[in-house]
Amino acid sequence: MTERAETVRGERGAAEPHEGTVLAVPSPRTDTAADTPATRSPGLTAAEVAERTALGQVNDVPVRSSRSTADIVRANVFTRFNAIIGVLFAIILVVGPIQDGLFGFVILANTLIGIVQELRAKRTLDNLAVIGESRPTVRRDGAAVEVRTNEIVLGDLVELGPGDKVVVDGTVTESDGLEVDESLLTGEADPVHKRPGDTVMSGSFVVAGGGAFTTTRVGREAYAAQLAEEASRFTLVHSELRSGISQILKYITWMIVPAAIGLVLSQLLVEDHSVDEAIRRMVGGIVPMVPEGLVLLTSIAFAIGVIRLGRQQCLVQELPAIEGLARVDTVCLDKTGTLTEGGMDVAEVRPLDGADPALVRQVLAALGGSDPRPNASLKAIADAHPAAEAAGWTCTGALPFSSARKYSGATLTGPGGTGGGTASTWLLGAPDVLLAPGSPALAETDRLNEQGLRVLLLARSSHALDDPALLADPTATEPTALVVLEQRLRPEAADTLRYFAEQDVSAKVISGDNAVSVGAVAAKLGLPGAHSTVDARTLPEDREELAAALEDGTVFGRVTPQQKRDMVGALQSRGHTVAMTGDGVNDVLALKDADIGVSMGSGSEATKAVAQIVLLNNSFATLPSVVAEGRRVIGNIERVANLFLTKTVYSVLLALLVIVSQVPYPFLPRHLTLLGGLTIGIPAFFLALAPNRERARPHFVRRVMRYAIPSGLIAATATFTVYLLARHHYTGADALEAETSAATLTLFLVALWVLAIIARPYTWWRIGLVLTMASAFVVVLVTPFLQDFFAVRLVGTVMPWTAVGVAAASAALLEVTWRWIGRRFPG
Repeated sequence: MTERAETVRGERGAAEPHEGTVLAVPSPRTDTAADTPATRSPGLTAAEVAERTALGQVNDVPVRSSRSTADIVRANVFTRFNAIIGVLFAIILVVGPIQDGLFGFVILANTLIGIVQELRAKRTLDNLAVIGESRPTVRRDGAAVEVRTNEIVLGDLVELGPGDKVVVDGTVTESDGLEVDESLLTGEADPVHKRPGDTVMSGSFVVAGGGAFTTTRVGREAYAAQLAEEASRFTLVHSELRSGISQILKYITWMIVPAAIGLVLSQLLVEDHSVDEAIRRMVGGIVPMVPEGLVLLTSIAFAIGVIRLGRQQCLVQELPAIEGLARVDTVCLDKTGTLTEGGMDVAEVRPLDGADPALVRQVLAALGGSDPRPNASLKAIADAHPAAEAAGWTCTGALPFSSARKYSGATLTGPGGTGGGTASTWLLGAPDVLLAPGSPALAETDRLNEQGLRVLLLARSSHALDDPALLADPTATEPTALVVLEQRLRPEAADTLRYFAEQDVSAKVISGDNAVSVGAVAAKLGLPGAHSTVDARTLPEDREELAAALEDGTVFGRVTPQQKRDMVGALQSRGHTVAMTGDGVNDVLALKDADIGVSMGSGSEATKAVAQIVLLNNSFATLPSVVAEGRRVIGNIERVANLFLTKTVYSVLLALLVIVSQVPYPFLPRHLTLLGGLTIGIPAFFLALAPNRERARPHFVRRVMRYAIPSGLIAATATFTVYLLARHHYTGADALEAETSAATLTLFLVALWVLAIIARPYTWWRIGLVLTMASAFVVVLVTPFLQDFFAVRLVGTVMPWTAVGVAAASAALLEVTWRWIGRRFPG
């Protein structure tokens, strides 16, 4: 095994004694050589691997973190609205002139931009996926080596340790207390003890012990592996935002067909236009109904969010995770690996009841050497008491650590005269689990926990490791020493917790460690409510009562694995959007059930497999950036959606008013291309990428339409009013162009005011953006070439000033309406 693999598995591969797992408590047993063959298999030779690779007996299932290039191009080109716009563009190319087909070139540019941005996001994701990819350890030519998942061949001997994910199907050949969680496949949370000859399935993961298995089905033959691949693929679905936009677009599609028919008939039959003119006016009415830029900006905002997070070594395994984090109002934190670093140091060893210090050191050294894959606690003990101190001691049986038990053990035989020279059962784990209530050692443990120290108990038992009564008889356990461990606080944790408090995100520390110790650590980091801790063993089982207790408390200790999962569900039942962080196998199902699961890059393979977000740099400080990015994306998409859907509403209403009033449609496609570009398209691009710290709220469609419908109604009414006034004011051959120009000025001013409202709160660049759009329209009005190109020429002074007056009144009405809606229908 390489140094990297040893580090990952040694420090975080195993579940910690303070953290609990997702499993029910298995029966203690002794796992000795009876489970494991006497001879260690050397695995395949290099020649055998090459031969099987040539025969195609290799795990060739592609694990992709993102869509393929072809999928991205297809998704951006072959859309419902590209088809609608494409048909309309083709019609304009036939009837002309080209100025009325500008919208087609805009759609082409938008599609190219969308493809480029998603390809950039794909490249970022694929590069990060390689960094965070699972690298199983296989035994070849007698040596343990790391390989990529797709390099495993049929018959390979794959080594397993706590936290490792089973990546292909196989048969166990070696077992050292190997316990596997198959809940992701079967739904059963109880661990399954695996002995040589038993089957292991891809998708399961190791919770305790270790061993090795021989692969029997690789590649596409391993059905569970295919399911895992599908589940972990980068996806653009299952998003409230996208679902809401799709719902809106579905309704618009149904409106377009009757509106197009009505406009053509009204322009062709009632107004007696030529066919070409009727078609141009119809296209002018239909094109602005399509909020095509909204879909584009959503894709771009998500893609740029992925790229920005990728630069901070944050792998987004599912795109909706960005949206989900924007909605998070509660984050559940696993202490170890999140608030504290994985490693620990032995601060002190306190012998109890006159125990011989020399004996204690020897036993601790022997226990440290009894587990080939120690967790962080045992690794710290092994570092403080190297194997040399256990000379003459032998281990004849071992009970690997399981966080459901909260202790590990071994049957040790000391040298003659030391420890009696006979086999003894030694346990190492949580004092409040191994000791009877009221034990003097528990009082000392509490004092140490209050200082934020972590305490393990070394105890001797008269029972055998596989005796079910091991803990049932408190008098059979003799406390020998307290092992005091210092935890290393993450330097960035305090600032991160402060950020969550400022952003109105409730932080809950959920740990399997002693509640007092966890509270002391949280207090050092400045978490509000940290001193009021709750022992999870006292929590109610009823979901409603549990939810109430969770909302009142902040720090919870001695949380069992099933409780972690129940806590997430209880908070969700109260309407909370819950993020869960973790890195040990004990966090897997809680991570999976949470709205957003966040894993550290150094965490177990199982946690990284189910998490939506993996912090490859192992920095808790990255989380604020992730939350901020989610809020930026969702908040800004909602902001610009108001612009696009206001345009859709006023376009639909104008079309209906024209059909009912039997007048010429006031606009050509070029007019609405100009208006849409200056009041929606260009500003929306900048607004969609601007900073935004507001937490996203649910009911996207309702929240957007409550403003878009009245805004569109006001804009359409003002525009049509000026248009009818202009029809009575102007006469002559060029009257229609003058009437259209007055209506265009009105609609631009009202739409500009909608933009000014949406751009709030103002900053220097937002003010500059609105003024720039206004200036661009003035340039069109005063430049002869642009006047001719866009067919906009204001005639006289009466109607232009009338247009300004109506627009000003509409702006005042918009202000009153938006404020009333904000008070009457708060989001």
